[in-house]
Amino acid sequence: MADGWVAIEHGRIAGVGFGGEPDAIDLGHAVILPALVNAHTHLELSYLRGAVPPADRFLDWIGGVMAARRRFPNPEDPAILLAARVGIKEARASGTGLVGDISNTLATVPLLREAGVPARVFYELLGFNAHDPVGLVREARARVDRIDSAQGDIRVSLAPHAPYSVSPALFAAIREDLDAHPGDVSSVHVCESVDEMEFIARGTGGWRDILTGVGVWTDAWRAPGVSPSKYLADCGFLDSRVLAVHAVQCDGEDLSRLHTLGTTVVSCPRSNRHVGVGDPPIEAFYAMGVKVALGTDSLASVPDLNMFGELAAARRIAPRVSARDLIESATLCGARALGFGDQLGSIEHGKQAMLIAVRLPEPVGDVEEYLLSGIDPAAISWLDAEPPKGP
Repeated sequence: MADGWVAIEHGRIAGVGFGGEPDAIDLGHAVILPALVNAHTHLELSYLRGAVPPADRFLDWIGGVMAARRRFPNPEDPAILLAARVGIKEARASGTGLVGDISNTLATVPLLREAGVPARVFYELLGFNAHDPVGLVREARARVDRIDSAQGDIRVSLAPHAPYSVSPALFAAIREDLDAHPGDVSSVHVCESVDEMEFIARGTGGWRDILTGVGVWTDAWRAPGVSPSKYLADCGFLDSRVLAVHAVQCDGEDLSRLHTLGTTVVSCPRSNRHVGVGDPPIEAFYAMGVKVALGTDSLASVPDLNMFGELAAARRIAPRVSARDLIESATLCGARALGFGDQLGSIEHGKQAMLIAVRLPEPVGDVEEYLLSGIDPAAISWLDAEPPKGP
């Protein structure tokens, strides 16, 4: 909307229009847009920034992560909490106003609250050979309830890690908990690597070796013999309330299935290259009508948490997707997927005024395309702060 204005009252959007407004604060040559949504990250891994080099094979990268994490056995180590705080601050400085954070410890919940950053925190559970999956989920839900997750803008729900690390019984128990809490959404890493595809199809390969090596393999498990997305759909886990993270190895049948189920794919293109799984089929996501959100993944696999960097990577991979669709994925689609679509993600009357301004160079022929070029945090201002200076 050229020459547009937004009215804000008591932290809410009170009006939107274009043309002259005599009492308006002039932001100069800038564009106003909703704060971006990082629909998938791991803030508690921020201390691994630069510690795990790029890999040509996903399992090699995972080995690096496992080795690095062993050096910090205490999840509440001050260094871990400090790095997470810095990550949250950097994310906000680069225009992110809502995050979908994966946590194994819930240590990031108070950090997000103190920073005032809305979030859906996914309390991630693992258990390929869990002795009592129902009890595991019951204990996890009790911990979530103790932190009063339903209050405010930090909402916590349960999530399984991945098909190669969670048993069918644990998937079923998490799904039962999700069904019992209709306001929640869940998340799962799926169809990320060729190793995962081999393991779910045939029960062989590197993931079986890792599970055996860490002592959790069980001969009772049988390979489903299908793709991971079909496996999770067949067992009743995937639907419109579950985020399918990565989906790099999805073919047409997988994408048709995700579209039919209403599942949102969260694509993390910069991380996918770093960890050696290849580029996600972003153009196919949109061509097949799949709902798409974007995320950075963790600082163990990206240099920063700047969602404009993720948009630039998505544009490189998907030149035929419209700029408007990519921006919608990084705003409204992400907000809806995380359960915040009624409050955030678009400039609409009554929504929270979680808005940013990006300074534009002159001239800019296509503003939306410019926003996909990679925006430096120095060009970003929050509308609840000082207005941007200069042209």
